[in-house]
Amino acid sequence: MTQEITRTEHSAPTRQFTVLLSPTRRDARIARLLTTAHLSDWALPTESAAHLVGELAANAAVHGRVPGRDFRPRLTVHHPTLLRVEVTDTQGERLPPAPGSTLAPGADTESGRGLLIVEALADRWGVTLGPVLRKTIWAELDLTP
Repeated sequence: MTQEITRTEHSAPTRQFTVLLSPTRRDARIARLLTTAHLSDWALPTESAAHLVGELAANAAVHGRVPGRDFRPRLTVHHPTLLRVEVTDTQGERLPPAPGSTLAPGADTESGRGLLIVEALADRWGVTLGPVLRKTIWAELDLTP
């Protein structure tokens, strides 16, 4: 299987936040709440970014979970043009579908919509592999000055 790796070059970040959390649904919710709090403190829009972090953190807790290993959400602002959200988990061998190839789940399926939400909200998203045993799912939002 070939996984497309996308890299985008950015200026030095002006603000950054990261935290290690346990791979649980509770901590996925905490990741979303921390995102909202930090972006509010930074006077940046919170809604889309909070949804992105919430979906990626929930995926890390459900699909990227390895007992005893944390996941890491990260917010990076490249003022005034870009907000990048990342969630790193320890299931590097378990990759999501490539951007643009996410299929809609069946009507009565209870899961499988997270990456559709990410694709709909993000201006760009992708996967970065590594370091060993890890992967980072990232999404970028263009900020309007």
